[in-house]
Amino acid sequence: MDVDIRLLRYFQAVAEEGTLTRAAGRLYVSQPALTKQVRRLENGLGVRLFTRSRTGMALTEAGRALAAHVPDVLEGWERALRDTRRAADRAARVLHVGFLAGSANEATPGIVAEFGRRQPGRRAEMRQAPWSDPTGGLAAGSVDVGLLRLPFPGQQAWRIVELFSEPRWVALPANHPLAARTTIPFRDLWDEPFVAAPARTGAWRDYWLAADEREGRPVRIGAVVDQPDDWLGAIANGYGVALAPASAARFYARPTVVYRPTEGVSPSSVGVVWAPADDADPVVRDFVSCCVDTVAAASPGGGTPRKPHI
Repeated sequence: MDVDIRLLRYFQAVAEEGTLTRAAGRLYVSQPALTKQVRRLENGLGVRLFTRSRTGMALTEAGRALAAHVPDVLEGWERALRDTRRAADRAARVLHVGFLAGSANEATPGIVAEFGRRQPGRRAEMRQAPWSDPTGGLAAGSVDVGLLRLPFPGQQAWRIVELFSEPRWVALPANHPLAARTTIPFRDLWDEPFVAAPARTGAWRDYWLAADEREGRPVRIGAVVDQPDDWLGAIANGYGVALAPASAARFYARPTVVYRPTEGVSPSSVGVVWAPADDADPVVRDFVSCCVDTVAAASPGGGTPRKPHI
């Protein structure tokens, strides 16, 4: 049978994670959708690949045989796909840069301009991904590099240079009782409903809910959104409040939404991210250098970028 490459990715994730829940979080898909695709692969092959139990998913003998070959198959396909897209992009002299709303914000134009100066005739094309993909398209192979908020799920698999950090503020409806304050302690927000990213983003969603900084207090979810306009609309309509980078107050200013500094919650970092396979790519390396130099030049005293996570 001809197998959809996505089915092999789903199979590999379940085999490596051992549970559908963890695999779904890694893949940014829902658990029911993942279950359906695993069954589709089993039906297509005519074999059982997993033994299901309350504790997780264990590979059968047939599953172990397939699991031994899948990494090479996927690596070969990813390499072929990357080389094909890279050849087309290089011919068009385009570098695709993935980002999410609220990523590098004001730093982005300077980075893109500097890249254009260093690479005459070449351009960095920005591609916005939904919040349901915190990798900004890197995981899907649709972009060459990313300007992303850290942390994000699975980031240990990528090369990362942290560029800068900034405080997390809170975005509230303009008529919210707390909007009259100049600064809001985070504990005063614990009982508020929050506007959240989709649940399948896992740790990334939890980070923007500051789930680990509530002393065990559960999070109330008022709305789930995947795009910045929906996020702003949910806040303005009173469905919830949300944490956001401080720069969002300037970049996503709206008369119906106010932003206030928040005490007692950790800051957010931004990094430039790329695949280890592209370490030697001169265009990717030049873009990373542009990010580091542009941000350093804009920082007071020409700040120093942080060391890469490898």
